Amino acid sequence: MSQVKLHLDADSSSRSLHRALLARGHDVTRTPTDWIARDASDEMQLLSATAHGRCIFTFNIRDFMFLAKKYPRHHGILLAAQKSWTLSALIAALDRALSETESEDWVGQMRWLNQWR
Repeated sequence: MSQVKLHLDADSSSRSLHRALLARGHDVTRTPTDWIARDASDEMQLLSATAHGRCIFTFNIRDFMFLAKKYPRHHGILLAAQKSWTLSALIAALDRALSETESEDWVGQMRWLNQWR
């Protein structure tokens, strides 16, 4: 079993969230990276994260629900409604999600972050 590798998409990508998760020992990347441009489409972000074996976290619920159906062989999509989260609550819930699951648990799965609230 292996640790979940997470990617913060352009909608959820904040430096402070990224740093906090790294500080807790998680393998996290964010848009932009050397393999995803700042202006990459949601589709490109999902495909790139999948190619790198990463679950993707997003606030862009509608688009990623559609993409999950179009590309069912992704490495996981973690959804949250942006307006219902503070930064500290996001950090705590993502920390729990990453600590309590393994990468194999996420393949082809779409889950709500509320599960770890």
